[in-house]
Amino acid sequence: MAKKSKKAKKKLPLAYKPIGFALGWTSGTMAGMAFQKTWKVIKKEDNAPDALDRDRGWGEILLAAAIQGAIFAVVRSAVDRAGAKAIERSTGTWPVPDQGGRD
Repeated sequence: MAKKSKKAKKKLPLAYKPIGFALGWTSGTMAGMAFQKTWKVIKKEDNAPDALDRDRGWGEILLAAAIQGAIFAVVRSAVDRAGAKAIERSTGTWPVPDQGGRD
């Protein structure tokens, strides 16, 4: 029985991959919506500046990029953590084998 348990633990990260992909896609979508709403509150504009927008200055473009990056990182971390905790609660095993970072 101990061997079966070890085998299940080895297969969990592979089984978690599609779940992780879905969580990543969901978190990216949520972060994009949160950024659009945040930008609307900050600048009272519907569209955030793009790096190739000729009519926007460096400061505005870099501010938008910094805000977008911060929101994306927070949302992704929250969704990843919640997903990992849910897997651990349901299976008793943490979804990734090592204690390292994301990459």
